[in-house]
Amino acid sequence: MLDGEEQLIKNAISGEASAFGLLYDRYQPKIYRFIYLKVSHREEAEDLTHQVFLSAWEKIENFQFKENSSYFSGWLYQIARNKVIDHYRTRKNNLDISKIQVIDEKNRPENTFENNLNIKETRQAISLLNPNEQDVIIMRFIEELSPKEISKALGKSEVSIRIIQYRAIKKLKNILNNKPKSVIL
Repeated sequence: MLDGEEQLIKNAISGEASAFGLLYDRYQPKIYRFIYLKVSHREEAEDLTHQVFLSAWEKIENFQFKENSSYFSGWLYQIARNKVIDHYRTRKNNLDISKIQVIDEKNRPENTFENNLNIKETRQAISLLNPNEQDVIIMRFIEELSPKEISKALGKSEVSIRIIQYRAIKKLKNILNNKPKSVIL
């Protein structure tokens, strides 16, 4: 839990809009990135992110505060995941994770052609995982959430999350190791 977050959550639950605004500032980039990786369209990700925080604000009084825990971020990710699921249900579209783009906020010079190829191969490998495995991999390694936060977001036990993560990594290694190397001319 971030410094002062406990008090911000308590103030937001009691209806203080400015406290919720500070929580929004802390979590909006992460929630946006998670959604963007699932929908691959900037405008849709922005709309869904706003819907997540609007829904969270409307339901904040129902949030069950637990001290010294990361339940708030897990709660937000759970709302975000549900919004993405609803988004695809209403569009009757399938998630095409092969089109996700890793957001590089720093434009590092070490991003070479080879790195871009590795990212593409990894995205393709992730697309072969089942939706729960995709969620765990994205939340754990891209969003850097703890297993506890992921368990809250997905409504599963921490043990289940660790098992899903283990199996997903094993599948990814298998896929990436058994994939024929492409020849570059």
